[in-house]
Amino acid sequence: MPQTILLANPRGFCAGVDRAIAIVEQALKKFGPPIYVRHEVVHNRFVVDNLKAQGARFIEDLAEVPAGATLIYSAHGVPLSVRREAEARGLRVFDATCPLVTKVHVEVKKMREAGLEIVMIGHKGHPEVEGTMGQSTTGMYLVDKPEDVDALQVADPDNLAYVTQTTLSVDDAARMVAALKARFPAIRGPKKDDICYATQNRQDAVKKLAADCDLVIVVGSPNSSNSNRLREVARNLGRDAYMVDDAGQIDPAWLVGKTRVGITAGASAPEVLVEGVIQRLGELGVTQVRALEGIEETVNFPLPKGLA
Repeated sequence: MPQTILLANPRGFCAGVDRAIAIVEQALKKFGPPIYVRHEVVHNRFVVDNLKAQGARFIEDLAEVPAGATLIYSAHGVPLSVRREAEARGLRVFDATCPLVTKVHVEVKKMREAGLEIVMIGHKGHPEVEGTMGQSTTGMYLVDKPEDVDALQVADPDNLAYVTQTTLSVDDAARMVAALKARFPAIRGPKKDDICYATQNRQDAVKKLAADCDLVIVVGSPNSSNSNRLREVARNLGRDAYMVDDAGQIDPAWLVGKTRVGITAGASAPEVLVEGVIQRLGELGVTQVRALEGIEETVNFPLPKGLA
């Protein structure tokens, strides 16, 4: 059995997640339940269940929201069609879209106004991708893997730009950008990389973690893109890596023959879940806990007017 737990830094909540959860909690305090949230506000089962217990109702279709109710957009952002529908229905809306996702939406608007078609690098079906693709009704293409780039047919290769989902693997995104540039040499990118600081920092921390351990446990829910990427990063470095929603999903067999176990958490996973994993590993005989050094994040996003 391993004797040491190594903790990645940074891990867990990012500023965008902190803000999104605070928006729902403040709306519940100010207006009382129920508060309606389009899609899970962040992709973590523990967080969503906790907000449900306070009176939040998570919906996918605005038809489920009664007239005059309060609606919150999730951290992943929404298509323009959803904003227009909410406005037409006169709903009280608070936007919990992560400001770094909003930045991509603004880029899309500017690029389309400049006459550029846009290729988005992202995972089909993810709500952030649906929100960003929904910023324009035309001129948008989605690529998920290099084969998609090979098959892509655009109207004008000389007037093309790309944006990316904010929670991609940094390495995978770089490969996709290289493939796009090889196929479309005139393609333009955003002024600043779209992958968010928290995604970058947590992936860098996992690379550091994986160098010092032979097993990595990622705390995160199955539908969390950035958590899945953390597991992929560790596995790509040759480490056994597993993702768990909570300590109850740990399989003691994972620890057999291992000397050090590394723990990290996706940007939507609260630290209390990490503490539970540490406690469970302690029960399984892991006796020492050591936090690795890492970047200290100081980013803070203010709440919307009316909730601050």
